Amino acid sequence: MITRDQIATVLDHPVHDAEGVKIGDAKHVFFDDVTGEPEWVSVRTGLFGTSESFVPIHDGTVVEDHLEVPYARDTVKDAPNVDVDAGGHLSEQEEHRLYEHYGIDWDTAWQQANQPPEGGRARLGTDTTGQDMTATGTRPGGDDAMTRSEEQMHVGVERRETGRARLRKYVVTEEVQRTVPVRHEEVRVEHEPITDANRDAAMSGPDITEAEHEVILHEERPVVETEAVPVERVRLSTEERTEEETVHGEVRKERIETDRTDETETETGQGDR
Repeated sequence: MITRDQIATVLDHPVHDAEGVKIGDAKHVFFDDVTGEPEWVSVRTGLFGTSESFVPIHDGTVVEDHLEVPYARDTVKDAPNVDVDAGGHLSEQEEHRLYEHYGIDWDTAWQQANQPPEGGRARLGTDTTGQDMTATGTRPGGDDAMTRSEEQMHVGVERRETGRARLRKYVVTEEVQRTVPVRHEEVRVEHEPITDANRDAAMSGPDITEAEHEVILHEERPVVETEAVPVERVRLSTEERTEEETVHGEVRKERIETDRTDETETETGQGDR
């Protein structure tokens, strides 16, 4: 449960959901009119904080520099839009809608608050010093000064996924041509005349007979073998580049005018005519 002393730690600090995911930044804290304890916190959400959602902080806890609430981020962002009246109060109908959205039993919560008077159960919260403020921006206590406020635009960045890259290895078949010399044997008939050198060998056989002589021929043929060998290593890496982008937004500022009526000057002017 958040106490009044922890308000300064909550305002303008991040708000995380039950899973630790940031929802937005806390902007206002609302108190229960009866118990005086913090009841609701408004959270600025969206890329530029353009949306504001209400979330109960009765069961919230302060963890280091942020507030954690037991609700999912989408649940908070989908909370119904409510209007705060000029007195800084939530109407009974608006608060009933919020209780229903967050699954909180309205009758039980009403009984625990001891049935506060009609007109709402919450009021505008505190500034960073923990002091109460009214909806018009002036502090109670008799100070006749008027506080002028203005909105400031805070531009941030969020990291999101834009795509994915993956490595995929597949096999392709290519035709490879190589030229290799091959040899083969051919039959060649040689006629040798009878000379004194070969006469004895020629006359060693029978005079006339039938005979055969066989020669075995050889040839070479190309043989193809394949072998898988590593050729390179491939990996994916990311490179971060910084670019300048211009964003536009609207901020509201309060202006203070002075209306003056000088009665003395008016009376003098009438007497001269």
